[in-house]
Amino acid sequence: MSDTLLSARNLAFELYEVLDADALVQRPRFSEHNRETFDAALGTARGIAEKLFAPHNRKNDEHEPQYVDGGAKLITEVKPALQAFNDAGFLNATRGFEMGGMQLPNLLSQACFAHFQAANIATASYPLLSMAAANLIETFGDEVQKRLFLQPLIDGRFFGTMALTEPHAGSSLADIRTRAEPAGDGSYRLKGNKIFISGGDHDLSENIVHLVLARLPDAPAGVKGISLFIVPKFIVAADGSLGTRNDVTLAGLFHKMGWRGTTSTALNFGDQGNCVGYLVGEPHVGLAYMFQMMNEARIGVGMGAVMLGYAGYLYSLDYARQRPQGRLPDAKQAGGQVAIIEHADVRRMLLTQKAYVEGGFDLVLYCARLVDDSQTLEDAGQREQARQLLDLLTPIAKSWPSEYCLQANALAIQILGGHGYTRDHPVEQYYRDNRLNPIHEGTQGIQSLDLLGRKVGQHGGAALQALRQRINDTCQRAEPFSQLDALRQPLQALLARLSEVTLGLLGDLQQGRVNQALADSALYLKVFGHLVLGWRWLEQAVRAEQGRLAGNQADADFYGGKLQAARYFLLREAPGCHHELDILARRDDTCLAMQDACF
Repeated sequence: MSDTLLSARNLAFELYEVLDADALVQRPRFSEHNRETFDAALGTARGIAEKLFAPHNRKNDEHEPQYVDGGAKLITEVKPALQAFNDAGFLNATRGFEMGGMQLPNLLSQACFAHFQAANIATASYPLLSMAAANLIETFGDEVQKRLFLQPLIDGRFFGTMALTEPHAGSSLADIRTRAEPAGDGSYRLKGNKIFISGGDHDLSENIVHLVLARLPDAPAGVKGISLFIVPKFIVAADGSLGTRNDVTLAGLFHKMGWRGTTSTALNFGDQGNCVGYLVGEPHVGLAYMFQMMNEARIGVGMGAVMLGYAGYLYSLDYARQRPQGRLPDAKQAGGQVAIIEHADVRRMLLTQKAYVEGGFDLVLYCARLVDDSQTLEDAGQREQARQLLDLLTPIAKSWPSEYCLQANALAIQILGGHGYTRDHPVEQYYRDNRLNPIHEGTQGIQSLDLLGRKVGQHGGAALQALRQRINDTCQRAEPFSQLDALRQPLQALLARLSEVTLGLLGDLQQGRVNQALADSALYLKVFGHLVLGWRWLEQAVRAEQGRLAGNQADADFYGGKLQAARYFLLREAPGCHHELDILARRDDTCLAMQDACF
């Protein structure tokens, strides 16, 4: 198999040497699987991604969805690619056999889906949204909603969206104005406007199931007054047949810097006063329901950011090996040109990319493993700890790859030089596509407030303590390898300092100094993310040393590359975080004190 999408060897390393996917088949839910079935699923994913997703990635970018007769029309290659995806079972990879699913661990499902995100992020976004919508309805919907909407989503006949953002409110969901009035028959009539709705209209499915946040007439103010509604594009009759078009109007398409193959829509609900919706769960708790979908999407965004960075890294690596230019500085005389990978600065840029994308890849797959642990571990206490740890790491899994794998894409362009800035090579598209990821599903600022303002102090800091313990466990397993001392010690120093600063910031929050404590939450997010990535790199380094001891000479270079990337991150990237910790420790108010009039 080619490594144009992601390294097959690195994927095997993650699944079977770092994250121990083999152990999952000992659990009852996954007992009918083994490494052969896992690898077969991965091979099928790679084949479909290479044959049906990757070939129209550029065309998706060059031919955006068009507004035609009140709807969005896409290029013809998207639908058969998604049909092949559905037919192969990836839409329901984690669902049980009794529901027609593959009953794969979430870890394997994420690994399979990564191929599609690397091949064509825009086309891959449609099933990502639909899977998340189906999971939400399965968890919170009633039996009628499951029959009329969940089953068609599972079958791939309906696609799903989430409709949160409004023109005046942006990310401030407390300020949404979309209303929902009871109709007297158990349904509701919605009135409002939503924007930036990915997949909000297209010609790929029989129906689109919008999950819409709105307020009931008696709703309390703020986020505690938000309810969640199923609003289909076409009304679904009691027997499951499609009826008339619902009062949902495509008001326009947004033209984006990247990610152009995914429709980004403005939708009007109830222009004719007859937009039918169905309440999901209890009134006024819709935002809590929607957070399940948003958190799934945030992990998906993190993996998408990784895979765009990964694709750029692999392309620039191949280019650097093929492109002759210049001579080494110590060349005694003019001779033949060397491949640019021989230049130290090019190697620096490649090593930086490797550290970012392979570190991010490990992080998101680790979070996928936590999903499996939270659902299938035998011990209830261990399941709960996995849930709490996943909750703590979700803002990191979304935000860190979104920022640093984007930087990897910038370095890929730099390695190609002027060629990288042209559309003759895909690295400029990877950058444009990846630039969305620090914005959607919660900006970096929102993730930082979520992390410091909510997550680190939740459950009395239990998740934070569990994370500390896991980092310490990795450090202990690194101790027998004296060559890893130089990597382990900076991580331990960063953990100790961040723990100290965190206690002070949490104390400020408890004493009501909220604005001061959260003023530099973005710096806290960066340091916390680097701590987590440093831990994941030390874990990879331990596994690489163990692999080297196993004596497989064919893997010597692979393990050597892992150790060099871990060395790069822990010796060059992680120590720089002490500067941000100094700012956080002294509560520097430079940004907080800046006044509007002074700009």
